Amino acid sequence: MKMLATFNVNGRDRDTVIAPHMTLADVLRDQLRLTGTKRACTGGNCGACTVLMDGVPVCSCIQLAVNARDRKIETVEGLAKPGGDLSALQEAFARNNAAQCGFCTSGMLMTAEALLRSNPRPTREEVKVAISGNICRCTGYVKIVDAIMEATAAAQEAAE
Repeated sequence: MKMLATFNVNGRDRDTVIAPHMTLADVLRDQLRLTGTKRACTGGNCGACTVLMDGVPVCSCIQLAVNARDRKIETVEGLAKPGGDLSALQEAFARNNAAQCGFCTSGMLMTAEALLRSNPRPTREEVKVAISGNICRCTGYVKIVDAIMEATAAAQEAAE
């Protein structure tokens, strides 16, 4: 039984038809064409599909879409500033070569975004703990942690 559902994604209400078995990742990628959210493990183990739901990181591959209706969903496409300029976090990832194959990058960015919102001055150890649910097979995490720490420093300078 299909139903019409409204999703607030990146600050905009989007209507689409969903089936009860569809995951949030299915809706984002296949219905709304927001392909920055990646499908990898389909079991919530790798973090590539991480989006923010009401500001909290969730694995969209195991989140039923029906449960995400009327919630605030943020994807990697929503991180850019109005006009399309990259966010400070995205720029730090680029400067630090924190993305090699890029498959984990959107999930890493969304996890890091949630961390920096809740803790604008994390330590390196807190960053490592925060991204521990996101698997990267390319970088060894050092460049990713460096990028997040750089974005943290930039945010602190901007606030002062």
